Amino acid sequence: MSPEQLSLFGAPAAKDRAGSKATGQAPVPPAASAAPVDPLSLPEPSRDMPRERMAWLVTILEHHNYLYHTLDKPIISDDQYDALFRELKALEEEHPQWRSPHSPTLRVGGGLLGGLPKQRHRQRMYGLDNVFSAEEWQEFVARMQRALPEVPLAFWCDPKLDGLALEIIYENGILQQALTRGDGEEGEVVTEAVRTIRTVPLRLRGAGPFPERLEVRGEVVIYKKDFAAINEHRESLGQKLLANPRNAAAGALRQLDVANTQQMPLRFLAYSLGEARWGRALPCHFQHELATRLRDYGFLTPPDGRLCADPAAVEAYVESVRQGRADFPMEIDGAVAKQDDLEAQEALGFTARAPRFAIAFKFPAMQVHTRLTGIEIQVGRTGVLTPVARLEPVAVGGVMVTRATLHNEDEILAKDVRVGDTVIVQRAGDVIPEVVGPVLEERPAGARPFEFPHICPVCGEPAHREPGEAAWRCGNISCPAVRLRSICHFVSKAGLDVQGVGQKWMEQLVSSGHVTSPEQLFRLTVQDLLPFDRMGDVLAQKIVDAFDDARHNATLARLISALGIRHVGEQTARMLAAHFHDMDALAAADTQRLLELPDVGPEVASSIRSFFESPANQHMLAGLREAGLWPVAAPEPAAAGGEGPLQGKKILFTGTLSMPRGKAKQLAEAAGAVVLGSVSKKLDILVVGEDPGSKLEKAQSLGIAVLDEAAFLGLLADRTDA
Repeated sequence: MSPEQLSLFGAPAAKDRAGSKATGQAPVPPAASAAPVDPLSLPEPSRDMPRERMAWLVTILEHHNYLYHTLDKPIISDDQYDALFRELKALEEEHPQWRSPHSPTLRVGGGLLGGLPKQRHRQRMYGLDNVFSAEEWQEFVARMQRALPEVPLAFWCDPKLDGLALEIIYENGILQQALTRGDGEEGEVVTEAVRTIRTVPLRLRGAGPFPERLEVRGEVVIYKKDFAAINEHRESLGQKLLANPRNAAAGALRQLDVANTQQMPLRFLAYSLGEARWGRALPCHFQHELATRLRDYGFLTPPDGRLCADPAAVEAYVESVRQGRADFPMEIDGAVAKQDDLEAQEALGFTARAPRFAIAFKFPAMQVHTRLTGIEIQVGRTGVLTPVARLEPVAVGGVMVTRATLHNEDEILAKDVRVGDTVIVQRAGDVIPEVVGPVLEERPAGARPFEFPHICPVCGEPAHREPGEAAWRCGNISCPAVRLRSICHFVSKAGLDVQGVGQKWMEQLVSSGHVTSPEQLFRLTVQDLLPFDRMGDVLAQKIVDAFDDARHNATLARLISALGIRHVGEQTARMLAAHFHDMDALAAADTQRLLELPDVGPEVASSIRSFFESPANQHMLAGLREAGLWPVAAPEPAAAGGEGPLQGKKILFTGTLSMPRGKAKQLAEAAGAVVLGSVSKKLDILVVGEDPGSKLEKAQSLGIAVLDEAAFLGLLADRTDA
């Protein structure tokens, strides 16, 4: 792959071949569908018939796109494809009234989008319940049989893809809209980004008739080999490596600049439907028929899908997928079994959170062995000393890992890992690398236990460990590492969210001595920035403008969050901004006043007071005021509970509810309640759903009223009726 084929993201150009034998096509029985017309057999209209030739070019180009990107079997060269594409584009510019709604020119990313609006799904996009053993699988089958005694026991199985769930909506065969899964009830509209994915048909393949409406659901992924190429290129440019294919795919799909999405090697694999209005199209009656129909329509489907005649065959299939996990072209984290009969699926229906006709076999995190070459200590923005393992490079589930977290001193002692050990490494949740433990039989002679440093490795000041805490902490607020991390947090998305100022520039500004405290960011000039490498007039002006914009538009909640007060995250910052007019009012609040606030306990109150009592922090806040960053916010009485049947009651939700958590919160707040974030003596009511966890036990021990969801809704209705 040449550098010219790689975009700013480091991704292969849109037409790079897959280079993989696995095309995602599943070995399934044939389903009845209209026989497609071979586009290559269509007569070629002459150039003096522009309308007919435009229609022919659309058909031919989409056919070659399908051969190239979906089947990986191109029959023309890139130059030949480009010539046809340029001809179509020229004709469309000359005759825009005849442009097809599924023209391949629509795949080219346009300008910036103004944002990603949200839209409700017509049918909820559920998640899947998990099983981890043959016994749990058999219990699932038994529950299914109890719910529907006559249910057939044939299942359609395929690998569980580790990507971003997506719904693509077609009307009469033409792509109309695409939505992310979101919270299941509503998702983000990503239509223009999805049009750029070469494995997504803009028009369903085949002769039709097509369904009046078809909501095709599946997963957006990046193949492992493509992801490795992206990171290899980014590393060669000194750019930060992408964490994993799933996050990279999700980030690419949500780009507001669709041209950037187009440069990422995204693939969509279809596996189910939402709403389907078949009209004159032949409906599907079985899941295995649906898999074939989706392929006929031009979609990739998950590789190695299989129809299993009974539950025992499902178990055998799952084991085969587990054994071959590393050979799949994309990341997978399990296998899925769905009842094959679609009518039985409809009869079985759903629980509050998952279908009763499908289950996911979750695989454990992938583990590999490698050598621990060293342990380094990193210092975070709150001064915490975090041990990080340096590893001989090793691929874990398609991602090259060279570092992994060791958490803290107690973790190192408990696992007894030593420099030089062969260690077991896994990606927790298949995302974050972690060291599981040593392979003791391979421990080299003379390997010594690691001695955790009790001084800061950056500034040399003594570190301290509070009773009951696992972390050693540098208490020097002037420590260069603490300063750097604090200032980076100040401008980050969790802080002021200053647009267009990345961590690379912040590190240069701090390490060069230009910025030693946040208030200095707002005094930077273009002339201050120009000496930096790769800095020009335009970029320098953008950075200055970004800080100026933050100065005038930052909210009080954003500023509180940006300060990095220990135990005060974005949610607590919003609550504080709702109760105090400005930073002066918050700084003047004593411990008792803070403890009266929702979700503020002694530890949080003490942390807030300690921050504002620090002379260094007082000096920094005075600098922010002088720089013009001093937002104010009127108190919001509604935050203390509006009028309604639950006026003033403090409520917390835990477990899985039948409705999105956000909707339950809105209902409670509309009834006058205050929704807290944790269990404390201040809590009046705990509303529990399925699998409530430890919050239920703590609430019971404190004598707090506990309601299930039905009782909560009934309480609202009773109070309203009264």
